[in-house]
Amino acid sequence: MRVIRCDGSPAAVRELDAALRAALAGGEALAPVGRTDPAPARDPGPGQAVVTTSGSSGQPKQVCLSADALQAAATATQTRLGGPGQWLLALPAQHIAGLQVLVRAALAGIQAVVLDLRGGFDPIGFGTAARRLAGSQRRYTALVPTQLARLLDIDRGALAGFDAVLVGGAAVPERLVQRARAAQIRVVLTYGMTETVGGFVYDGWPLDGAQVRVGGTGSIETRSNEVGRIEVTGAMLATRYLDAPEETAAAFRDGWFLTSDFGRLDGQGRLQVLGRADDVIVTGGIKVAPAEVEGVLTRLPGVAAACVVGLPDPEWGARVVAAVVPADPAQPPDPGVLRTTARHQLTGAQTPKQIVLLDALPLRGVGKPDRNAIRALLAPPPVDNP
Repeated sequence: MRVIRCDGSPAAVRELDAALRAALAGGEALAPVGRTDPAPARDPGPGQAVVTTSGSSGQPKQVCLSADALQAAATATQTRLGGPGQWLLALPAQHIAGLQVLVRAALAGIQAVVLDLRGGFDPIGFGTAARRLAGSQRRYTALVPTQLARLLDIDRGALAGFDAVLVGGAAVPERLVQRARAAQIRVVLTYGMTETVGGFVYDGWPLDGAQVRVGGTGSIETRSNEVGRIEVTGAMLATRYLDAPEETAAAFRDGWFLTSDFGRLDGQGRLQVLGRADDVIVTGGIKVAPAEVEGVLTRLPGVAAACVVGLPDPEWGARVVAAVVPADPAQPPDPGVLRTTARHQLTGAQTPKQIVLLDALPLRGVGKPDRNAIRALLAPPPVDNP
C-alpha cells in the first residue's frame, strides 16, 4: 500500500495523483494522510483507497473505497454538472472532497490546477490559480463555506468564471448562499461524507445512481413529522471500515449506508438535512435539531452565521442557546429582536432561550463549527462556593 503524506504542497498532490491513477486502474492501494495522522496498519488490497474521516462524529475512521466507487461518484458529478472540465483543487487532498477533485480530473483526462495550502487558504492565491485554468474547458472547484465567504469578502471575481462551485463539508448559511448567487456565482450545495465518496446529494437532489431514504419517523421537534436517519445506497458507497467489523456491520446494512444525520424528504424527493444525530438537543424531553434552528436564524436580517447548542439546565435537562455572528459588526442585531422574530418560525422547544453575539464561530477540520468550543464560550462561568 502506498502511503502519501499530504502537507498541502503541490508536490505532495502530484505524488498522490500518480498513486491515485494507478489505484483507479487496479494497482497498488493508496492511503492519503495528513502530516501527523497515523497510516493504516493493513493493506486493504489493490484498487482501493483508504481515507480517514474527520472524526466529527467521534474517533476518526479509516474508510475503504474501491476504484469503482470512486469513479462512480466522479461520473455522477460530471453528469450532473453538464460534462467534464478542469478542476481547481483548493481543499486538503487527504480528505475525500479533495481526493474526489483529483478523481474527477483523472476521469476527464485534464490535469487539475493545485492551490498551495501549506500556509492555509489564501483568497488572492486562489484568484491567481484560477487564472491558470484553460479558457477552452468548463471550470470547476470545490470549497467549504468558510473559503467561499473569504473569497466573497476579498476577491469575488476569482469565482466569476466557474461553471460550478461545489460547496459542502459543513452547513452553508442561507445569507452566504444569497451573497454568492447575487454575485452570479454558480454555487452548488453538496451533502455527503467519506463513506459516500463525498457529495451524493446536490442542491437537495441525489446524484444519478444514488438512492436516499429517511429511516422511519423521529420524535424531533420540527414543522414536519417526516424525520429520521438518512440512508443512502448506490455505486458510490465505501466497502467497509478498515479493521472495524462491528462498526462496519452497524453502518452498512443490506447495501445501504446509515448516516449519522437526521433529515426529511419533501413530496418531490428533495432532501433537507437537519444535522447530526449526536448534535440533537433534548430539552424537556423533546428533541431539537440545531440545523433547523440555525437555518431560521441565518435567514434573519443582520445575521451572517449561527450555531445552536444545548447547555445544561436544571429544569429542562438542556436549554437551546444560539451563537450568532453579525453580518455587520458595526451594526449588530439586537438578540431580543432576533429571538422574538425567530419564535414566529419555530416551535416553543426550538426557540433559543438565549442568543449571544460572537465576532466569529470557532471552527474545526475543513470549516465545521466547533460545537464543543462554542458550548464552552456560551456556558456561564462557574460559581465559587464560599
